[in-house]
Amino acid sequence: MSVSGKHPTHLHLAVALDGTGWHPASWREPDARPAELLTPRYWTDVVGEAERGLVDFVTIEDGFTLQSDHPLRADDRTDRVRGRLDAVLIASRVAPRTRHIGLVPTAIATHTEPFHVSKAIATLDYVSSGRAGVRVQVTARRDAAAHFGRRTIADRSPALSEELLREAGDYVEVLRRLWDSWEDDAEIRDVATGRFIDRNKLHYIDFEGAQFSVRGPSITPRPPQGQPLVAALGHVEPAYQLIADSADVGFITPTDAAEAASIVERIAALRTAGEPVRVFADLVVFLADTDGAAVERRDRLNEVAGIEYRSDAHIFAGTPAQLADLLEQWHAAGVSGFRLRPATLPHDLRQITGGLVPELRRRNSYREGYAATTLRGLLGLPRPANRYSTAS
Repeated sequence: MSVSGKHPTHLHLAVALDGTGWHPASWREPDARPAELLTPRYWTDVVGEAERGLVDFVTIEDGFTLQSDHPLRADDRTDRVRGRLDAVLIASRVAPRTRHIGLVPTAIATHTEPFHVSKAIATLDYVSSGRAGVRVQVTARRDAAAHFGRRTIADRSPALSEELLREAGDYVEVLRRLWDSWEDDAEIRDVATGRFIDRNKLHYIDFEGAQFSVRGPSITPRPPQGQPLVAALGHVEPAYQLIADSADVGFITPTDAAEAASIVERIAALRTAGEPVRVFADLVVFLADTDGAAVERRDRLNEVAGIEYRSDAHIFAGTPAQLADLLEQWHAAGVSGFRLRPATLPHDLRQITGGLVPELRRRNSYREGYAATTLRGLLGLPRPANRYSTAS
């Protein structure tokens, strides 16, 4: 059973973009473009390729520390991609050069102010005409905390993780309240009367939490979607709680269909109100025209990197048709969609757009085109009513 209580015909696809791909040796591939990672053309090209493949949305990774092999510790390696552009600014640059695909940059809730992020994502929603979202992430890294000097991160523990995730829940609540702090018709723009806004339709949000208090209202009028998409990644129960309480889309990392079904049902049980969460399973993909060629690519990249690639997500190596088989099985188990992490760019992205998507369409498991003009619409999510609306 799906989170929504029904099994939709078509699955959804997202692509997770990070540098030249998710494998640490991806930048050394002949078709990689490591010299262009800090250029707008690179990001326009890869997102444009995803859009040509009818992908629902892309996520863009970000962070407050240089990339490292270990998620919590820095390293001094010089044979890996290091350095990145700001994810929200990448999305804003790419938005006017795309027409349909959703753009979901990462925001680190642990050390940023929700007021700043709320207006940045609202602006992205305007720039993209309703295709914006944000993936909310937390960090327990001490070196990230040292950039800001506002808090001390103790040794990582379950209690710390739960604290950071609870804070992220407050963070999302502030985002949502700020997006609603202007009613949809607050702007009058009446030259004859000299009235630009109806001040009675701007609202203080008066949020008080453990880490921050925010009065509001926002400086940015309500976004075109009303509420841009909020997404979060979860591996364990406290993160599933964040997804259930605060997100529109949850990314999970099961290893098989049975585990996927179990996590979907758990998130559904934790959800107490609102539209059902769209649950996407994450997979790292090594794709090729034959199974043997895909495995050879993975093994060759591992040899170049000098280490076997490991991931929090399931690692798939095979053909687009074999991947379609797996996606259909997991979709039948209740997953709404999938966030695919290409091992290398552009190779594995092109295998998704030119191989996987046409295969899914042949099976009637994927839509024929973009059927909505907003990201919420693509995912079957309604435009929410404004919580502060004074309209009768």
